Amino acid sequence: MKLFSREVAAFAGCLALMTTFTLNTNAQSKSPLPKNWHLLTYETDSVYGTSTEKAYKELLKGKKSTPVIVAVIDSGIDTLHEDLKPVLWTNPREIPGNGKDDDRNGYIDDIHGWNFLGGKDGSSVQEDSEEATREYFRIKEKYVNPDSALTKDDKDYAIWQKVKNKVGGSSNTQEKMEYRSMSKVQENVNKCESILKNFLGKDNFTLGELDSIQTTNQDVLLARNFMTRLLKSAQDPDITFKDFKSEFDEYMKDLKRKAEAGETPPNANRERIVGDNLEDIKDNKYGNNDVMGKFGFHGTHVSGIIAAVRNNGLGIDGVADNVKIMFVKAVPDGDERDKDVALAIRYAVDNGAQIINMSFGKPYSPHKDWVDDAVKYAESKGVLLVHAAGNDGNNNDSIPNFPNPNYLSGGKATNFITVGASSTGRGNDKVANFSNYGKNEVDLFAPGVQIYSTVPGGNSYRMASGTSMASPVVAGVAALVLSYYPELSAQQLKYVLEKSATPLPDSVKMVTKPGTRDEEIDFAELSRTGGIVNAYEALKLAATLKGENVKKKQHRAKMRPVRKN
Repeated sequence: MKLFSREVAAFAGCLALMTTFTLNTNAQSKSPLPKNWHLLTYETDSVYGTSTEKAYKELLKGKKSTPVIVAVIDSGIDTLHEDLKPVLWTNPREIPGNGKDDDRNGYIDDIHGWNFLGGKDGSSVQEDSEEATREYFRIKEKYVNPDSALTKDDKDYAIWQKVKNKVGGSSNTQEKMEYRSMSKVQENVNKCESILKNFLGKDNFTLGELDSIQTTNQDVLLARNFMTRLLKSAQDPDITFKDFKSEFDEYMKDLKRKAEAGETPPNANRERIVGDNLEDIKDNKYGNNDVMGKFGFHGTHVSGIIAAVRNNGLGIDGVADNVKIMFVKAVPDGDERDKDVALAIRYAVDNGAQIINMSFGKPYSPHKDWVDDAVKYAESKGVLLVHAAGNDGNNNDSIPNFPNPNYLSGGKATNFITVGASSTGRGNDKVANFSNYGKNEVDLFAPGVQIYSTVPGGNSYRMASGTSMASPVVAGVAALVLSYYPELSAQQLKYVLEKSATPLPDSVKMVTKPGTRDEEIDFAELSRTGGIVNAYEALKLAATLKGENVKKKQHRAKMRPVRKN
């Protein structure tokens, strides 16, 4: 999993090294960017939002909705957050804290979901290796000298050609150079931190406090200017130095791990903590019920985008107003395991999820067949899967990103939406420069830059950017539509979201191609629909369809009572 917040940290560091520096385009705009910009409308608010608030005011007022269960497969969630606690899914057939598997699904006390990264002692995997590194050392251990042992007919040949360059070849050389370069930035950050903490007499500070510094001390002035540029480049007006430093340090750890990938075998955290057989998909009753953990920034932020309590006067409003969030923890700091992803999808489906958000991805999938089977299972049960396209500025048509809807056995999943990230529309970049794209493999775009949402801390909120943020915007719109039109099938829901996606306003066509500085491309060429998700238009379209999930009245089987002994 790549968290774009860390990529922002690297970007910010590079900017700080430049002798000339320009503020981000949003900072230069005439009016501040509304924190809920992704819910707004271009015609009235001059942002590339989803017209969600317009839909509530003009289409949904006075209408009744039905609750929708959205599963979030991610890194962890703050279950005590003021804006999320009321919308958490609670397993109705499980008695909290009794240490028993009351619903007999194989998972003890799965009250709000399940943690497939957990150990029997309550611990959890935080850091795991990259999939490329795992495959590199697996093949080296198996063949000793893969270059001479493997032939083109061998199953592992194609994989080895890719990972040896990534982990031990030119790509790794570039990562080593990047790490060395960014280490110098880190040194400057640490020096400035020491100077500013000493001058201010405190361990943490904000942009406002930096702006208020008045002194003739040149070291302090240089440190102030350097740090101001760093914090502003994060594009979050509420960010503190501690917030930035934490993300930057995590980014540096990630860079170091990649730079040393070819020299250091993958860590054994997974084997030591979880203890399952990673090569046996049938060994599936592992983990624990701690969906919170100590590293839930990403999952908490994603969940808030979808379903933070609306109109409660706190923090933010989620996209959907009648949602329960089921949380399935399967994404570590590093690449997620195919086995965990497959089982997480199955858990969500079996426990009633109607939509699953997947804000993660990786370039290799050694057990894609397991994930494919889980996607097919979700497809058979009418569950919609929403997936982030990735943050590498790559074309997914030529550089695969996993999971994806393309089955190894042939054919394509009909319940799968892949989402790229669009920007605010206020600057030159209409599309997020980091976003992956693809005329065939990306379905639509959604707001994914400077998205304000919930973060761990009980009552904390922050901005973050990434296709990881764009995906839950789409999942939220899907949940909103489904809650008012519950008879729509997963295929109909996908159709509604894609058919109603809108082109860029004001007849704008050309945008800066993601991953480039100034190369232009027609926005319509970046995805299948050539559009941005639009809640207002989606609801209007949904109202014209006859749902395929109309159920005939039938006698329901009696539910097995829950024993309370």
